[in-house]
Amino acid sequence: MFGLFKKKSEVEKLQSKYENLMKEAYSLSTSDRKKSDEKTCEAEEIMKELEKLNV
Repeated sequence: MFGLFKKKSEVEKLQSKYENLMKEAYSLSTSDRKKSDEKTCEAEEIMKELEKLNV
């Protein structure tokens, strides 16, 4: 209950976005490989940002 109104940190937002992009890329991998690769590339860019924040 105390975490109900807690705002997400920048790292948590980026992790959530990364996970969503990877899920979307996985679901697209069976139907449209090109779009799946694009989503994976976007997710890799997010991971690079996360690595910068953690270092």
